[in-house]
Order: sequence, then structure tokens, then C-alpha cells
Amino acid sequence: MNNETIVRQLITDWIDAVAACDIDGVLAHHDSDIVQFDVPPPHAGVRGIDAYRDTWPPFFDFLRSGAIFELVELHVTAGTDVAFAYGLLRCGPKEMFETDPDNRLRMTFGLHRQDGEWLITHEHHSFCMT
Repeated sequence: MNNETIVRQLITDWIDAVAACDIDGVLAHHDSDIVQFDVPPPHAGVRGIDAYRDTWPPFFDFLRSGAIFELVELHVTAGTDVAFAYGLLRCGPKEMFETDPDNRLRMTFGLHRQDGEWLITHEHHSFCMT
């Protein structure tokens, strides 16, 4: 497999793990020094795998309440040791999509390859506020 295919699979596996509320799958392939900027606070972001791990239980509760988390599109560019990916997700309560069917969560990933393994070093998630 080429690097683009490997990175694409890693990210789609992450999306599947999030949707399944699988914390081990969510944390897999993340650098210990991950930096994440997300929709909910802290708005200065989280740094480090432990802080990143702590962000997930409230989101899993949100998903378990019936929220949607589905990939719409994913674009990947991968070099030898660095990769960049961005995409769109449907993310939110089902009722939200009844009134705003085009609402999308934007996501961006920065990755680097260390000792032959691709690791996510940066995540950024945002909604378009209208």
C-alpha cells in the first residue's frame, strides 16, 4: 500500500472508532504529544495524549444519545514522512439534520511517520457558524 492509502485507512479507522465509542481505537496511531483544537472548550486546545483521552467521554455520551457521526468526504496528501488530511462529517443530533441537512463538521489532520508508523500529531475540528 502507498502512504496515501495507509493514512486514509488510519483516519477512516479513527472515524469508525469514534462512532463505536471505542477509546482504544480513537487513541491508536496518535502521537504522545498530540495537539487538538476542537469545538468544545478548552478553546486553547489540548496537548498530550492524556488530555486528548480526557476529551472523549462526554462526546461518547453525546453519540450514545443518538447523535450522528458519519464521514462525508476525506482528502489525503501523503509524502514520505509527513501527511495532511481534511474532510467533512455529518455530526450532530438527528433533529439538527432535519432543519439543517447541509451542516458539516470540518476536520483536519497532520501526521508524521516515526519508526515506520504513521502518527496523528494534530487534529482540528470546527463547525461553520452562520
